[in-house]
Amino acid sequence: MAKAASLFQLGMDLGCEPRKAQAEGPTSELSNVTTGPWRGVEDDRKDHFIARDGKLFAGTHLIVDLWGASRLDELAHVRETLIEAVRVAGATLLHIHLHHFTPNGGISGVAVLAESHISIHTWPERGYAALDVFMCGDAEPLKAIPVLERAFTPESVTCDELLRGEVGPHAEP
Repeated sequence: MAKAASLFQLGMDLGCEPRKAQAEGPTSELSNVTTGPWRGVEDDRKDHFIARDGKLFAGTHLIVDLWGASRLDELAHVRETLIEAVRVAGATLLHIHLHHFTPNGGISGVAVLAESHISIHTWPERGYAALDVFMCGDAEPLKAIPVLERAFTPESVTCDELLRGEVGPHAEP
């Protein structure tokens, strides 16, 4: 089967195009807001919330599905891939735990990050992997996606992006 278009091409259609977080602090466009849902943004809290495109949120959560993928039952390969994805995204690995199921060889696990986590669940008998990539602060979770694509060579990839903890009219920061 023909390999799908690059993930970034797919991602652009799915709202997962790479974007850089705005700087926090005095240079942020939100830094002088003192009332409403943005109240408190100007302070020096170290909560690592992200200000981008006029939004304030805790972090970016990518929901990634890989279909027609390979090497999903190779524990060492999955571990190395998660470690590389963390490094490329600029995140900090705290702990990694993977479990290899038998007899079909599926792998489930999580890389716990200072910035949140990457989780993976594989079904090698179906060529399918489900991943969550959730990161806050200065980490760039979208940079992890090409690492996953190179490592598992999926035929197709879907990616949905959620802004977790988005501060809006219903919530206070």
